[in-house]
Amino acid sequence: MENQPLCINIDNNVNFELKSGFIHLLPIFNGLVGEDPHTHLKEFHMVCVGMKPNGVDEEQVKLKAFPFSFFPGFIGTWNAMKKIFLEKYFPASRVANIRKEICGIRQSHGETLSEYWERFEQLCIQCPHHQIPDQLLIQYFYEGLMPTDRIIIDAASGGALVDKTPEAAHQLISNMAANSKQFCTRGDFANKRVNEVSISNLENKVNDLTSLVRSLACGNVQ
Repeated sequence: MENQPLCINIDNNVNFELKSGFIHLLPIFNGLVGEDPHTHLKEFHMVCVGMKPNGVDEEQVKLKAFPFSFFPGFIGTWNAMKKIFLEKYFPASRVANIRKEICGIRQSHGETLSEYWERFEQLCIQCPHHQIPDQLLIQYFYEGLMPTDRIIIDAASGGALVDKTPEAAHQLISNMAANSKQFCTRGDFANKRVNEVSISNLENKVNDLTSLVRSLACGNVQ
């Protein structure tokens, strides 16, 4: 039952043709495990907007093009078609699981701020209709922070992150995560250079010690 195609009433009254070049650019959704329906819709939207014939409504282009992308037919409105598509391939149980992950997200030991933020953002992208208010999203992310990063973010926000608007808090965290990623990259490079210098110094000391031992053995040292 899960892999059976949906039955959709065809309403093909739009008087325009889709060029073969346009059709070949459309992404294909097969309904396989691991395929993300939201990603498919985004890619489909980008093709339709970029290749839309002049003088034709965007919704009509989507309705006529979507059968080539997945459905064997189409219905009256794009929103209705999108709703049917997501209900079949992004069921309520999956939404509930992702909502649970978002609400209970926690920064792991050794996970940088940028890695934690990217993981959180990816969860939100996977389920754009999670229906969690922006204020709560920021709160869940903040509560899951390790104490050190939480203190740093509070200091950067001028007191407490919760005092900022969701938009300002989101922008602040995004900027800090980007800076953290760049800093970690530079830090890794610096550590590598320090290690290289340390190894070089150690080798020099070993060589000096070897020379001293040889001199002692030959009686050349006074």
